[in-house]
Amino acid sequence: MTCKKIVPTKSELNILNILWKTQPATVRQVHEVLAEQQSTGYTTTLKTLQLMHEKGLVERDESSRAHLYKAKESAGNTQKSVVKDLISKIFSGSKYDLVVSALGERASSDEINEIRELLNTLEKQNH
Repeated sequence: MTCKKIVPTKSELNILNILWKTQPATVRQVHEVLAEQQSTGYTTTLKTLQLMHEKGLVERDESSRAHLYKAKESAGNTQKSVVKDLISKIFSGSKYDLVVSALGERASSDEINEIRELLNTLEKQNH
């Protein structure tokens, strides 16, 4: 039986980005950072973290009065899951179409050189 990765929503990703930088964190700590970025209520942050815990996106330490939350997966693993889901749903599985779409937005010379180096490295690994 395979375990399907849960792809976080936009709101959940906003919270995960905070946790990856400051974990473990209380609801209050997460809410304070989140409130700087968007208009949201404390109870909304609390409810979102509770749902994220139920979905298995975060772990919760209940040993003290203020529960501490931390991301269950690393930023890298979550990014891979989100991109895989995006490629599957939006680009019909085509990595080429994803890259063309991403580069349709003007890439700097430095970014193009970094991408070229990455492609060269990947090509060497496949031979």
